[in-house]
Amino acid sequence: MFSTHSKRKPKKLRSMTSKLAAGVTRRSGNNVKPPSKEDDTKITPGSGNVFLDLGFPLGEAENLRIRADLLIDLRHLIREKGWTQTQAAEFFQETQPRISCIMTGDVTRFSIDKLINLLAKAGLQVQVAVKKAA
Repeated sequence: MFSTHSKRKPKKLRSMTSKLAAGVTRRSGNNVKPPSKEDDTKITPGSGNVFLDLGFPLGEAENLRIRADLLIDLRHLIREKGWTQTQAAEFFQETQPRISCIMTGDVTRFSIDKLINLLAKAGLQVQVAVKKAA
């Protein structure tokens, strides 16, 4: 079997230079200017709940925060055990895609109840503490 070379001309790569009337100037790949001392940047302290800071209603933001905290604990356990997603799926009797959601931090896929049940199956106890908001 023989192969022939393409008769097409190879594509010309775009140059990082542009020709101006005054000569050739190298274009910068970074258009971000460094912050100046005159910058009016305002820093707003966070509330301690990133979901609240993102604009979620109070109840939903608190629910998402709790789920995220439980999910992080579960992900930490899986990594600590050195399990693959398949091994974790077998242990928790879940599918590998569900374990993948845990590992990528997809809080929308799990309820608080489900996360507590998974942690309990791993031999961890979840405690709930209620305190006055700051």
